[in-house]
Amino acid sequence: MTALTDGTTAQAKPADRFVRLALRWDAIASGLTGVAFIGTPQMQKDLFGLPAAFTLPVGLFLLAFAGLVWFAGVRRPVSPALVRGIIALNVLWVVGCAAVIAFGLLPLTGLGIAYVALQGIVVGAFAELEWVGLRRVRRAGH
Repeated sequence: MTALTDGTTAQAKPADRFVRLALRWDAIASGLTGVAFIGTPQMQKDLFGLPAAFTLPVGLFLLAFAGLVWFAGVRRPVSPALVRGIIALNVLWVVGCAAVIAFGLLPLTGLGIAYVALQGIVVGAFAELEWVGLRRVRRAGH
């Protein structure tokens, strides 16, 4: 560890560790979902009813989003504006999941409905964790 002039160390301060961890887990989950969407389009269609015309572009978006979220999680200092933008995109994803299910926007199977609902729940949890982490950073004055 390297000492800084204010007496702290070069490690992340406790206030921003939480938001960084939430962002990194969000990036990992988003990236894995993107890889699954791109790499297994037939399985996505057969199991969940997600057409390749949907999963391929969404998978590419998720890979780009994962890169952005990972960047936000390792950037020093934490960018509150960037984290707020990520939270907003996560909230839009949750709303999108709800709309897909509520309005039958995709030909989902029963398992597909559960999968999309689970995605909405998990992404909503990431948004909440990131929001809590961002509030901790703000309270600590970073």
